[in-house]
Amino acid sequence: MNGEPDPNGNVAAPVFVEDVFLTDVFLIKGRLPNKTKRLSNLLEDYRRTYLPVQDATLVSLRNREVIRTPTVMVNVAEVVLAHELVEVAGDDTLRRLAAPDQKRTRIRAFYNGATQFEIAGHIEPGAYESKELTGRKWFVMAKPIVRGLDLAHPELAVLKGLDYGILRRDRMAYVYDFG
Repeated sequence: MNGEPDPNGNVAAPVFVEDVFLTDVFLIKGRLPNKTKRLSNLLEDYRRTYLPVQDATLVSLRNREVIRTPTVMVNVAEVVLAHELVEVAGDDTLRRLAAPDQKRTRIRAFYNGATQFEIAGHIEPGAYESKELTGRKWFVMAKPIVRGLDLAHPELAVLKGLDYGILRRDRMAYVYDFG
C-alpha cells in the first residue's frame, strides 16, 4: 500500500498496490481492473496494446520522480518485468520452479535500454528461448535479483525480495546462462 501525501499536510487514503510493472523508464505500481486470471496468463493472452493500470504510481528510473495518477495506460511491449504482489490463485509455473526435483538453471539477463539493469535468478532450462510450439512471449524467473537500479529508494524497494518475476523474452538484450 502507498500513502499519498497531501501538499496541505493531510494524509490521503492509502492506495492498494496489486501489480508491479518495470519498463526501461518507469517502475509502475497499481492494479489492473477486472482481472479474472493470473498476471502471467493475462500478459500471455492480452491482445490489446495498452494495459490500464489504476491507482498508479510511476517512479522514474532516471531521476526518481514520483507521479501518482488515477489511471495510466502502459504499452505491453514496454514491460520488461511484471509481478503480482497480491496472488489470487496458484501459479503452475512458479509451483514447478519451486519443486525440489525440478531442474532449474541460473541466469543473468541484461536489459540494454534507456536505463541499463540486470535481472538474475532461476528459470526452467532455456525458458528465455522462443518457443515456436507455444508462442509464449513471457517466462517466469524465481527469486529475481535486480541490479543497476537504486533499490534504496523507498518506491523502488518493492523490487527487493520478489518471489518471482514475469519477464518478457524479447526485452532481454543479453543472457548469461550458468546451466
